Amino acid sequence: MAKTGTLGDKIFRSILVVFAATIILIVAAMIVMMVWNSLPSISRFGLGFLTGRSWQPASDIYGALPFIYGTIVSSLIALVIAVPISLGIAIFLVEQAPKSVASPIAFMVELLAAIPSVVYGLWGIFVLAPFIRNYLGVFLQDYFGWLPFFQGRLTGIGMLTGGVIMAIMVTPIITAVVRDVLEVVPTTQREAALALGATKWETTLIVLKNASSGIAGAVVLGLGRALGETMAVTMVIGNAPQISPSLFEPAYTIASVLAANFAEATDKLYLSALIEMGLVLFLVTFVVNAFAKVLVMGVARGTNAAKQT
Repeated sequence: MAKTGTLGDKIFRSILVVFAATIILIVAAMIVMMVWNSLPSISRFGLGFLTGRSWQPASDIYGALPFIYGTIVSSLIALVIAVPISLGIAIFLVEQAPKSVASPIAFMVELLAAIPSVVYGLWGIFVLAPFIRNYLGVFLQDYFGWLPFFQGRLTGIGMLTGGVIMAIMVTPIITAVVRDVLEVVPTTQREAALALGATKWETTLIVLKNASSGIAGAVVLGLGRALGETMAVTMVIGNAPQISPSLFEPAYTIASVLAANFAEATDKLYLSALIEMGLVLFLVTFVVNAFAKVLVMGVARGTNAAKQT
């Protein structure tokens, strides 16, 4: 019986190893496929592909800089909006709200993450874009129009709209991770702070300081989500390959140009250029998410060490 059990354990472990290796093989196969299909674009443009500002498929001229710019700026807009809101929600749920209030709010936040991307896009077209065109954009131009960020046409479709949509979509992710990070901070730290005369607000600041690396990981994880957002952003960002300081002007992201142009890419070089942009997005997202995981794991290790001492 002992030998049978040992053999069963080996078989079970081997099956699990195969499952785990399958994920690694899939990721490796994706990278190899994208690198192989990007070779025509890489060999022709080299690093100039990443710095080129012109995108003219009819003339076989491809430059990814407008899409990289749109991806970075729209993601930063999303983080500027989403991070304070997410932190406020997570702190309220963990540190302030009673359980009877925290549970429904947490459910609503999780529900936001379950809404399909295309629904966000439709909401952005019919609700958010008119609001920015008629109210928010007018306000920003009246009071901050001297800044280049708030100059230009007010159409409601542009970089700002795409960034706001991204912010709404990454808020549940950042909130959920920050909430988990705050919950693993030992209760003894809160009790010690209160015993020393700290107020509830000061205690919360201490908890945030101890969870700072995990919160940073949540923000970076939200950044990774924003970098890869496709459908909703494609519907509201305007899809124009240009670099403009104005947040009201149309723009393009890497994910949106892939979604909007892949079906039309019949030329080999055109297809290769799109796949190379997909490779860039894949690698950037991979690195960002890996960095976020490292930060969150650092909080977990620190918490376990504190519990053991």
